Amino acid sequence: MPAPVMHFKFASPSEPPAESPGAARARPSRPVRNPRLQGFRCLRCDAPYPLTLANDGCPACRAMGVHAGLRADYRPDSGSPLPMPYAPGFTLGEGGTPLLEMPELARQLGVARLALKDESGNPTGSHKDRMTAVGVAQALDFGARTLVLASSGNAAISAAHYAWAAGLGCEVATYEGLPAAYARQLDALGARRYIFADNAGRWAFVRERSQHPDYFALTNYRLPALGSAPLAIEGYKPIALECLAEGGLPDHIVIPTARGDLAWGIHAGFRDLLAAGRISRLPRLWLVEPFARLSRVLAGGALNGNYPGHTAQFSTAGSTVTFLQWQAAVASGGGAVVVSDDQARAARRKLTAAGVSAELCAAAGLDALRQLRESNAIARDAHVVLMLTANASRDPSWPDHAV
Repeated sequence: MPAPVMHFKFASPSEPPAESPGAARARPSRPVRNPRLQGFRCLRCDAPYPLTLANDGCPACRAMGVHAGLRADYRPDSGSPLPMPYAPGFTLGEGGTPLLEMPELARQLGVARLALKDESGNPTGSHKDRMTAVGVAQALDFGARTLVLASSGNAAISAAHYAWAAGLGCEVATYEGLPAAYARQLDALGARRYIFADNAGRWAFVRERSQHPDYFALTNYRLPALGSAPLAIEGYKPIALECLAEGGLPDHIVIPTARGDLAWGIHAGFRDLLAAGRISRLPRLWLVEPFARLSRVLAGGALNGNYPGHTAQFSTAGSTVTFLQWQAAVASGGGAVVVSDDQARAARRKLTAAGVSAELCAAAGLDALRQLRESNAIARDAHVVLMLTANASRDPSWPDHAV
């Protein structure tokens, strides 16, 4: 059955379908919430807010014309350097992905050490599993029955798998050009697809759904954008501890970015480790984008502006910038790097030759490193980690055309 094309006025959400794979499975036990988790705080003004399923940002900042999201707020406890919302939570075995040392590429790029944090080793093949696992735990904690999100890529696949395993329904607002490989997986897992022409339609759908009881919006639904669900983003924090344990403290981390969930989660992890005295400094985070968005904001453009562009790097497409990605770049002393599709393809050829499969936006990180070396923003003696968010197996731009 083809997925319905939705318009601005939506049909009322149906009851979770008894015939769907998600509804047919027994739900796991309720996750154990961290007793230190006391609520949310604004990323900008630090105002406190209670824990809810909503992701509407800070009303105080919004009244001032700034659209800032929220973060998890924990009571201090010297026994745990990296607090997480749930222990135990819900898991399919995400995390603990390999850190691959790449000495030959380090030599070619002119840095002392270069490693790839290979997130394709997660259960559904991307970094999104870390966020989804915490999001599912929150949904179970609050009694939600259906995940809803806007995605035409890795987040959709991750949410569908995790929802199915947790006995939850899943509704995905996608673009019309959803790759067939993604559509097949979503359909097989019982996820409902709703098709839209643009972000405004997708986010309006997710926002409408989030107002209904039993629904939990995993991804952004506000315009101007805020980012994904604040507790779910906490799922990216362990990447910081894994990098430290596997390879020592890096000087720089290069991260593909759309709206900055991953970058902010990594920054938050290192921030927590710094506060706990586990590290002496923060790594500088460089956010890689396929066309200028955050770059324009850092140069003086409006944070809430619209910065459209076209790209084959579908996982990092979109025209919006969030306060959280701006904060991750600025607070870490890093910045943004624009890598075109042609530059990303050239970088992917180098990775392929080195035996590494990468989705196009992940390969773009290698060219970002080249640019940062040429500008001397990254020094020759630096230790650099590139985030490999997913491999090329589901990337609609793969294989690259021969040159």
